[in-house]
Amino acid sequence: MRALALIIPLLALLGATLWFVAYAWRRLGAAEMPDYGWAALGGGVAISLLVGCGLMALLFYSHRHGYDAINQGDRRNEEP
Repeated sequence: MRALALIIPLLALLGATLWFVAYAWRRLGAAEMPDYGWAALGGGVAISLLVGCGLMALLFYSHRHGYDAINQGDRRNEEP
């Protein structure tokens, strides 16, 4: 039941997003984008991919080298 309560709103958000994309595509379909617009779009996509891949690499690196593990000397989290 808990999973269903999560899946239904996510599917509703996906449906709303797809509707908006289709609406905007039809509405702005005749607009021309200049060359510098395509360059900016490509640069934004490339930078977003680099940042995302870099952050995921840092995540895997820190997990593999134990930076995410609880310090063994830290006993504050244990019950007495």
